[in-house]
Amino acid sequence: MSKILEEKLKWYDDNYRQGNALISDAQFDQLEKNLERINPKSDYFIAKNNLILPSLPKDQIKEFLDGLLNKTRLVIEPKIDGCAIGLQYQDGVLTKAISRKGKDITNKLREVPDVPTTIKVKGLFQVRGELFAPSEYERPSYSQRQASGYLRAADSRSDHLSFCCFQIINGKLNQHESLNYLEKLGFTIPENHFCNYTSGVEMFRKNWQDKKLFSNYPNDGLVIKINSRKLQLLREKSYGCYPYWQMAIKY
Repeated sequence: MSKILEEKLKWYDDNYRQGNALISDAQFDQLEKNLERINPKSDYFIAKNNLILPSLPKDQIKEFLDGLLNKTRLVIEPKIDGCAIGLQYQDGVLTKAISRKGKDITNKLREVPDVPTTIKVKGLFQVRGELFAPSEYERPSYSQRQASGYLRAADSRSDHLSFCCFQIINGKLNQHESLNYLEKLGFTIPENHFCNYTSGVEMFRKNWQDKKLFSNYPNDGLVIKINSRKLQLLREKSYGCYPYWQMAIKY
């Protein structure tokens, strides 16, 4: 039973990332819960925990926040629904764009209007971001479909897509400084808010649920990030398999 569920989840997830959503997000989440109940140590969850941005179950939000000092400064960003992209620049020139699954999509990303092909940076510079369809803010899954469809198609237009940059890979700046620097370089960055106390996260979550926050983005949740780069690195070393300084909340 566990193996069958694992294969189903992988099949649904692969189809979703190719722009073909066969079931709703709620149905997919329910399948994950069923598998977790049957086999919480399934290889499926081990693989999922190695993702760049793991999703935090509703019953673990408090546990995550309680593991931080109350005055830990956090950054709140939208969890944009699109395709995760990594960009690489060498001496200020865009040399490579890679999809989440490792596919070279450099030529495709050069056509996206707000992806800078040159920036004022020397040496190697790498960033992460999301390719998405801004017009689909009321239908997040359609944003993901349009982005993945563009990346797959041999001949397609990119003028309806946008690239939002939110992270410098292996950078030295804190999250606030990173976003400001990325914007200065010419990248589009996400709307973001700062929370000086972990207890304030609940207010942002409620505002998001009431569609008072990030409603102009096709999104399916919030991303909570620890602002301090020093604390980010400490948690990366402590937890190993993924950067436990950023978490998605989808409830």
